[in-house]
Amino acid sequence: MCKTLRVRWTIIPKTAPEPWIACGGCGGLRAFQSSGKIRLNANGRKLDAWLIYKCLTCERTWNRPILERRNVRDIDPAVLNALQSNDPDWIRAESFNLDALRHKSLRVDEFAEFGIAKEMRQETANWTSLAIELMVPFPTSTRLDRLLASELRLSRSRLQALHDKGMVQTDPERAGIMRRRIRNGVLVVIDLSMETERDQSWKPLAAGNYAVEQ
Repeated sequence: MCKTLRVRWTIIPKTAPEPWIACGGCGGLRAFQSSGKIRLNANGRKLDAWLIYKCLTCERTWNRPILERRNVRDIDPAVLNALQSNDPDWIRAESFNLDALRHKSLRVDEFAEFGIAKEMRQETANWTSLAIELMVPFPTSTRLDRLLASELRLSRSRLQALHDKGMVQTDPERAGIMRRRIRNGVLVVIDLSMETERDQSWKPLAAGNYAVEQ
């Protein structure tokens, strides 16, 4: 029976997506960046909420709608509290809402840079397979093959060859998954039974004993 070393990688993009909006100050399409601030407007029992963005060129503001004419009673109490307190964690998560950004802008720039935290989940002696659980709380443009190749010091051609041979498997398994964006909850299992230096080379890279800033 294969013994498995289990780790968890949490991937956090460094820069939120930037929508391109017609800027009244510049007179053309410009990239806007989230200010991290919420604007609220109450009219009786109705509430409007916007996330404020600023033009990267002239700093003119644009308000992206989050709630429009919503009855206060129908708003999740946790969301209402986050809006009223300008909760930075909630706002950061909302700044990665790609669907909302694409609905309101002609173009959205995404950025590949990310930070990654690695932690050991299960250590066992004489392990022969490596299981990597991916935690991706915010959308990122990073592809699975690029992530694995970078963090495990492999060429993408070798990684693809291992995948083709069934030595790299994913759960869920999807056609072309190695070339797709990484998703929250994906499990990658690598058969390393033929590798003789698992503890010396693979383990430190997988478990985070190396520098992990991208």
